[in-house]
Amino acid sequence: MTFTKNMTVNEVIQASPEAMKVLDAFGIDLCCGGMETLEEAARKVGVAVEDVLEKLNVTKGG
Repeated sequence: MTFTKNMTVNEVIQASPEAMKVLDAFGIDLCCGGMETLEEAARKVGVAVEDVLEKLNVTKGG
């Protein structure tokens, strides 16, 4: 599975629990029950969603 900007934070965590480390590093948390999309969550903390996705999609491979 490839993570996308339209996935919710919760969907990412369910698909790959280790992704929480990446999200934490960017300051993205499970605010709002993780129902924000990655794009919304990244915007909220002032980071580029593309940077988050790059790290997530590299991390999931091991």
